Amino acid sequence: MTEATEVNVTESTAPAPKEKSVQKRRRGYVVSDKMDKTIVVEVEDRKSHSLYGKIVRSTKRVKAHDEDNTAGVGDLVLIEETRPLSKDKHFRLVEIVEKAR
Repeated sequence: MTEATEVNVTESTAPAPKEKSVQKRRRGYVVSDKMDKTIVVEVEDRKSHSLYGKIVRSTKRVKAHDEDNTAGVGDLVLIEETRPLSKDKHFRLVEIVEKAR
């Protein structure tokens, strides 16, 4: 009874590494840049009607984080979902696809 028992930690008991979840990426037009480090982006979503099959357009306005205040009104931008940055801000600016004229 003097022998020490070794405990092997197997992979099943070790905590699994957290995988990065897939963030949603959206394209839309900037409709407001009056807030500091925040832009409002209008994102269009197209869905097929379940019964009639017609393509229905719906728009949603989301707030996105713009760290350098680079985006302006009318720019086509790519935004990505992120952790909540404030009460309404859950997206961040990835890139400006096309600058407004």
